[in-house]
Amino acid sequence: MTPLAASKDDLRRAALTRRASLPPDVRALFSRRLVEQGLALARRFEAASVSAFYPIRDEPDTLALLDLLGAEGIQTALPVTQARGEPLVFRRWRPGEPTVPGNMRIPEPRPDAPALDPDLVFAPLAVFDRRGNRIGYGAGHYDRTLAGLRARKRVAAVGVAYSVSEAEVVPV
Repeated sequence: MTPLAASKDDLRRAALTRRASLPPDVRALFSRRLVEQGLALARRFEAASVSAFYPIRDEPDTLALLDLLGAEGIQTALPVTQARGEPLVFRRWRPGEPTVPGNMRIPEPRPDAPALDPDLVFAPLAVFDRRGNRIGYGAGHYDRTLAGLRARKRVAAVGVAYSVSEAEVVPV
């Protein structure tokens, strides 16, 4: 492992440990704020379609945001993981619709759900800094996916993380 990869791995591990210790009331407050701010961002970016992640482990809950966006007439989607090294595919989905376990055992829309290219993507962050640098979970799915989407259209991306995930400097 290179020194850069080891440093990122150490930062990720420490941030995920801090995130796991957050009490339920802090998580609930964050989810409410995510709904408010997420709707405001969707309106600001005039997004006709929005993707967010299905929350696993200790991630912030995005399901209420997706529910509200859908109620506002915005198409909502979840990412579908392909093989390692491949970009994500976004498939239409609203909370309450069926899911299937994906390649990483994360709930995903059924394979027959229509694919779409979202205008706004809410992505999970393991670690971030104030300069806009981020560390995900190490597979690079969102990096590849956003690069491909942005080659085809204008796409806004918003990282979603608790403040305990902030690092002073994220190595790049």
